[in-house]
Amino acid sequence: MATLPEIEAFAHDHVFLGAAHDDNARRTLWVVALTAGMMVVEIVAGYLTGSMALLADGFHMATHAGALGVAAAAYAYAKRHASNRAYSFGTGKVGDLAGFASAMVLGLIALGIGVESILRLFQPITVAFGEATIIAVVGLGVNIASAFLLSGGHHHGHDHHGHEHGHAHGAHGGDNNMRSAYIHVLADALTSVLAIAALLAGRYLGWVWMDPVMGIVGAVVIARWSWSLMRDTASVLLDATDHHVEDEVRELVETPGDARITDLHVWRVGPEAHAAIVSVVSGQGVTGDEIRARLAPVHELAHLTVECR
Repeated sequence: MATLPEIEAFAHDHVFLGAAHDDNARRTLWVVALTAGMMVVEIVAGYLTGSMALLADGFHMATHAGALGVAAAAYAYAKRHASNRAYSFGTGKVGDLAGFASAMVLGLIALGIGVESILRLFQPITVAFGEATIIAVVGLGVNIASAFLLSGGHHHGHDHHGHEHGHAHGAHGGDNNMRSAYIHVLADALTSVLAIAALLAGRYLGWVWMDPVMGIVGAVVIARWSWSLMRDTASVLLDATDHHVEDEVRELVETPGDARITDLHVWRVGPEAHAAIVSVVSGQGVTGDEIRARLAPVHELAHLTVECR
């Protein structure tokens, strides 16, 4: 009777969280704490001083704190259940699910800002320029600090053994959970900058109409960010093919001329991690191990299944 090889030699896990998962989780928690702290200060100060501007900004910041909290919770959940066998390909896409939810929240925020701005354009209200400007400046400071905390986890790049990639397919390569947190901070910073410009114009030039106009501009920009994030995270959740990785796999397998791919599936299973099922036909007895060796330079492939016919 033939002796079977030890199965331990072929054992592998399905933990596809990304190399920066823990660092990104810590960064996000710091930003949640910073945002929530500022939110509490503004709401308490608003009640004590009777300032509606402070209260409004405090509750507005609460929406961002909630979205950032979802991002932090996603990191924790993905880590805790990374080895849970209930998830066939691990929990690497939990961050994309959180990113999709955050994109929807951003879209609702953009809609709310847009509607309120249009109403104020036709029905102007009295604005306490001095108080509102101070609030906007403080909020901008918090957002700059938050962006600084998150920036290290947002940018990345890769080199692959002679295959250089800038990864223009970034949405399929990077951490969309971190991206969603970063966009929330940028959106809040944008509204603060536009608000400061509008408030100064209103106070010193009498351009009261600038406030709602800047609100509309901010709503349009945030809506575009929201759509981009929603589109990219949805494609990951629906297992859309990353054509850059697919083309590289096809090139490496077929270039020697002794094998052809008859069926190929490539999808993302986590940040910078993809799975692939490759069906190959060859008239020269090319083995699965040879195909695996050819695909070794494709570092994005964290889980590879090869079928030779």
